Amino acid sequence: MIRKTSIMFVNKDSYDEYKQRHDEIWPEMVKELKAYGAHNYSIFLEKETGKLFAYVEIESEEKWNQMAETAICKKWWEYMKPLMKTNPDNSPVAVELVEMFYME
Repeated sequence: MIRKTSIMFVNKDSYDEYKQRHDEIWPEMVKELKAYGAHNYSIFLEKETGKLFAYVEIESEEKWNQMAETAICKKWWEYMKPLMKTNPDNSPVAVELVEMFYME
């Protein structure tokens, strides 16, 4: 498995709505994430700044990158856009983190 981490940004007035939407994540979105090799996906919030720390284990970079081209992913991005900092294609602005330490 490949461990991926990134930082995204949620609007400070949208914390509750962001959490609710993820608590009620669409079953078809979960199915697609799994189909594209995602496992152990977690997102954590730093309340003071609105920074989201995302962690996911993936089977392959190529397969994971293909997820962004699916209709359900694009629909999810559009749904989440009002709550987050996004790119012109509605994808969340994400800063990829570099692993500096790992202990199993």
